[in-house]
Amino acid sequence: MKNLFLIGFMLVSSFSFAQNEGYKVGDVVKDFALKNVDSKTVSLADFKDAKGYIVVFTCNTCPVAKGYQERVSALNTSYASKGYPVVAINPNDAGAVPDESFEKMQALAKEKNFSFPYLLDPNHIVTKQFGALKTPHVFVLSKTNKGNVVEYIGAIDNDSEGENSTKINYVQNAINELSAGKKPTISSTKAVGCSIKWKKG
Repeated sequence: MKNLFLIGFMLVSSFSFAQNEGYKVGDVVKDFALKNVDSKTVSLADFKDAKGYIVVFTCNTCPVAKGYQERVSALNTSYASKGYPVVAINPNDAGAVPDESFEKMQALAKEKNFSFPYLLDPNHIVTKQFGALKTPHVFVLSKTNKGNVVEYIGAIDNDSEGENSTKINYVQNAINELSAGKKPTISSTKAVGCSIKWKKG
């Protein structure tokens, strides 16, 4: 019985480790090319004047992600003109959740008037490279001579319920500090949201 427990623990630990592999703060991000809701392919290199990026793994259906849609749009409105555009990526498998389909993504982007790319990652390739686990899950990058470097990973803020009187805007603060030539004081937090819906098999 003890051996069975040990084997089970090892399997769970291995699975957890595999799911947490991905970029860490300080890593250089490999560029990607994914289909946007306008059916054009978008990569980080397309943003020639960018100083960095706000890469947000989000989706159509997660209640937490839906609750953050306006805040994600507000981040793009505030920071795209300052060199930090939002690049949103849907990591979910539409086979598992039909409302995550590309057509549904297009409808949502039109309904919410997204002013940023909303990209489809159908085979989770980019999602796994980043190590994203939740929707939403944010990676703030800065463009440097050695490439796009991860500066912050985690939640948008500490107010997923919209009721926190001591709200801390993690992403906003990180970008403000980067813009001032400083490293983010808080570079990592726990992403709060729904688990990513992976392809089966």
